[in-house]
Amino acid sequence: MQNITSTSDLKNAIQLLEVEQAATGHLLKEQFYLTYESLKPVNLLKSALKDISSSPFLIDNIVGTTMGLATGYLSKKMFLGTSGNKIKRLIGAILQFGITNVVAQNSDSVKLFGRSLLQHFFRKREMNTEKP
Repeated sequence: MQNITSTSDLKNAIQLLEVEQAATGHLLKEQFYLTYESLKPVNLLKSALKDISSSPFLIDNIVGTTMGLATGYLSKKMFLGTSGNKIKRLIGAILQFGITNVVAQNSDSVKLFGRSLLQHFFRKREMNTEKP
């Protein structure tokens, strides 16, 4: 900043600083309002859900885990049936745990296998309907 030698220069410098202070104060108030709005519980929840839904890795993990749990549960139900035998239920729980972990860790491979299996069945059905 330059040295001020006269009262008119001093008044001009004061006016410039006052204008700058008013502009900075206005920006500070705007930022405070934006921060206040973003910290409201509803807005925090909205932003968290938006982040979750936009994360492809998290969605893939949820799908893989869900697929693993469902496969493990179904395999246990198929193995046990309506059995009340305690040893069979223990083996069913171990089977469910193992299948759940394998499917959840290899969900991409399971998805690929499932898609190819579905395509194979639909191709055979299309071929059978086209033959007459």
